[in-house]
Amino acid sequence: MANRSRKLTPKTSKQNKPHAGMVKRVVKKPQKKLKRGSWLSSMLAMSTTGCAYAILLTSASLIMAFAWISVLFIFNPDQVSWLNKILPAWAQIPLGKHERPQTLKQIQLDLSKKNQIFGEPLPLHQNAEDSFLLPVFQQRANCQSDCKELVELRVYERSEELEFKSQSENYYYLATQLPVTGSDESFVISPSLDGTSEPQDISIPLPLTEVQRFEGGTPLPGVWFNLRGQRQQGTDAFAYGHVVYYNPERTNLLQMLSWTSPNGQLPKWQQVTGDSTKELVVDQTIGLEPHLQVYQVKPLKLFLKPIQLEAITLKSSALKDSPYQNALSIACSGLWTPAFEWLKFIQKQRKGVLPEAAQAQMDLIRLHSQLTKTQAQKNWASPSQEVLADLIDGRWEKALQVFEASPHNAQEIVTLLKADEKRLWNRTAAALRVNPNRPEVQAWFALILAVQQGEGHVNSWLKAQPKITKENLAYIQDLLARLKGEGTKSQISSTHPSQIVGTVQPITQVTNTEWLQPNSSADLKLTDKQVWYQVEVSAFHDGKRWLNSPFENLNPPKTDAATFFWKTLGITSDPEIQIVVWLPNEEQKITIAAIKAVQLRGKVLRLLAAGPKIPENQNDVLQPKPLALTNAALQWVQPSPITLQQLHQQNPQGVKVMLSSVWQSLQQSDEVPGGAIPSFEQMQEKLGDWPVQVIDLTNNAQPEIILTISAGAIASLNQPTSKIQGENTEKRRDRTIILSDSNEVIYTDFTGNDLQRLSAFAKLSGVQSLALLVENAHNYSLRRWSEKNQRFE
Repeated sequence: MANRSRKLTPKTSKQNKPHAGMVKRVVKKPQKKLKRGSWLSSMLAMSTTGCAYAILLTSASLIMAFAWISVLFIFNPDQVSWLNKILPAWAQIPLGKHERPQTLKQIQLDLSKKNQIFGEPLPLHQNAEDSFLLPVFQQRANCQSDCKELVELRVYERSEELEFKSQSENYYYLATQLPVTGSDESFVISPSLDGTSEPQDISIPLPLTEVQRFEGGTPLPGVWFNLRGQRQQGTDAFAYGHVVYYNPERTNLLQMLSWTSPNGQLPKWQQVTGDSTKELVVDQTIGLEPHLQVYQVKPLKLFLKPIQLEAITLKSSALKDSPYQNALSIACSGLWTPAFEWLKFIQKQRKGVLPEAAQAQMDLIRLHSQLTKTQAQKNWASPSQEVLADLIDGRWEKALQVFEASPHNAQEIVTLLKADEKRLWNRTAAALRVNPNRPEVQAWFALILAVQQGEGHVNSWLKAQPKITKENLAYIQDLLARLKGEGTKSQISSTHPSQIVGTVQPITQVTNTEWLQPNSSADLKLTDKQVWYQVEVSAFHDGKRWLNSPFENLNPPKTDAATFFWKTLGITSDPEIQIVVWLPNEEQKITIAAIKAVQLRGKVLRLLAAGPKIPENQNDVLQPKPLALTNAALQWVQPSPITLQQLHQQNPQGVKVMLSSVWQSLQQSDEVPGGAIPSFEQMQEKLGDWPVQVIDLTNNAQPEIILTISAGAIASLNQPTSKIQGENTEKRRDRTIILSDSNEVIYTDFTGNDLQRLSAFAKLSGVQSLALLVENAHNYSLRRWSEKNQRFE
């Protein structure tokens, strides 16, 4: 039983039974080493496998890329042109040369088979046989004359292969080509359309018939071509076309610009901005209205088109500066010359430096101003055309003189104003926005308003002008009467008193033929104890406004010029003029002379007067120059002086700021040394007794401060400069500084011109603000405050 229940198990052989120590050494320890080795082996195997896959994928990609390039090269080599930029010269791919090269005769024959016409080849390089541009034309259907139409431009390059170079004729490959379409009619005639015209719904292409190469200093590298056509519309011959650029670096043709010119002028490259690269100018001027489009060559970051033509525009201001933006605004209205003069002043304030974009805008305005100036300076047979040219250039006074001098042509000028399509209206409106109180602009605005909208609108507008003077109102009403044919008054009222200011000197000899007098046959003679005085006019009032030297817009008629001057200057009603001379003891000597004749040479107006002899001025630097003025010319204004110390009691804070400004002004003129400004107490101690005057000179209801400084006062500052040391202060006249209500220096005699002196303040007829009578090196001048320019001028 026991034997049946026992389970039999095989015995293990001793030979196969491992020793316990061997198990530990052979089995367990190698197991640990296998773990480390298997991890490293796995990583190495994976890396090897990854690299193999990467190599296989890269190889496959390269094989596919080369296969695709090969296919492109076989069927269309032009599409792999980019490889030439990275291949050496010996491995360059011949582009566009997968067809057999042709001779000129073969090219011409192929074109004729396609009913196309072989044009005149234009050279691309100095050697015309190496490469050329070929215009391709075709006949227009249903055409009677000038039936060739440009349809394509081709560039051919001479074959350099030995097989063809050895031939007697040159063989050429087609390097590139550009299809050409004509210009839309709506685009061509667009410059001649006014703002009220509606564009055409149907676009009609107009053919291009000629190809010309631009010559003379075109931008490099490359060659520029002008594709053009012409369209006759009534009496106007429009020119239009495209500008095409050949880029030798990319061997391609690019259409850069479409252009149109209503006056038939072709585009031209010229220096506009002063840059080394010329600009392309398209002239779209219509009649006397200038319109120039100027394009600059600008770089582009495009492989096939590295440059573009970019227009200089006035739509956005290149400077965030209010005066600059105002100048651009009046330029956009057509007042090119006033805008350019304003910009020159801004440029001067910036020491001649403007940003590149602002300089380009200024140069565009200058280009237009040159045209309007030239037109205004021409001799016009028609008064209406002369008025138009003057108004376009912003010469308001001169235009009024022409209008007034042409009473028999008033209807012609009325017709001009009626036909105006907002160009004159926009100019006058823009000028009034800048200076609403300018009498000449007010007059033209009223004339245009009367012609276009009626007398009722004019009267309403005149009543709404708060600062218009009675004299200007009467003058404008007289002009309006002329429009209706009621103006029988003389050009300028001969009853207004003479108001003349000038510099005078005695002369000994007079030649009759050099002077104008009402009775041209009478001799110029003196009576007993009389001498001749020559007066160089600085300013005069013509019955409606003050005119200052130089007299650019004073245009007497060719016939009876003497009568014109007698009425204009008011000599008819008041021929007497005062001669004022200062003696060495500062006493004034005055005598009365009679005006006998007038002379206008260039822009200088002179009077010839006869009167008693008075003591001669000894040209002493302490004596003012002799002065000539008529009785009604000036109304002297003499504000009572006070001391700086008294002014300080009235306005302590204002005087503190004022003294700092005065000291800085004296430092700038080297009258006192530079460096730190003394304390207020120190300045008050030295300047407290200086005389000052307080008066409103800028018509802003705020008084200015006039400080009169003697040479002795400067010397008493005890801070001599090299300029003051050793100088006799007794031989220098008093000088003046004027400070505004904001304590800014707005006038000073302490300038580089030691001969400039403020002589007096005066009230002028028809002028609200006071004027300064300033003595200069050679004459006197009347200076009034300019609200626009914020200075006396």
